[in-house]
Amino acid sequence: MPLTIQPKLLKEWIDQGKPVFLIDVRQPWEHDLVSLPGSQLFPLGELQSALGEIQPGPGAMLVVYCHHGIRSLSGAAILEQGGLSPAYSLSGGIDAWSREVDPAIPRYR
Repeated sequence: MPLTIQPKLLKEWIDQGKPVFLIDVRQPWEHDLVSLPGSQLFPLGELQSALGEIQPGPGAMLVVYCHHGIRSLSGAAILEQGGLSPAYSLSGGIDAWSREVDPAIPRYR
């Protein structure tokens, strides 16, 4: 089972300047609506075939997110199975980020 990270802890990592590589596994229309700054879009259905394109910097922590934190668990598992480890899933997804960290991030259904 992939590791999870709470939105507030991820925010602390970012604020502390820790290298974080954010992967959005939602659909392009969702990413176009709202996304976390600096994240890269790799829709879940395409993630396995895109493993070679994922190039986190030295020491960067991989954090996968989606809308509510379900697809990101699968995404983190795919990354780990592909040798990109550890991979964290953002608990509660971008929706939790909006509620707990940055209310300026719009919520959607």
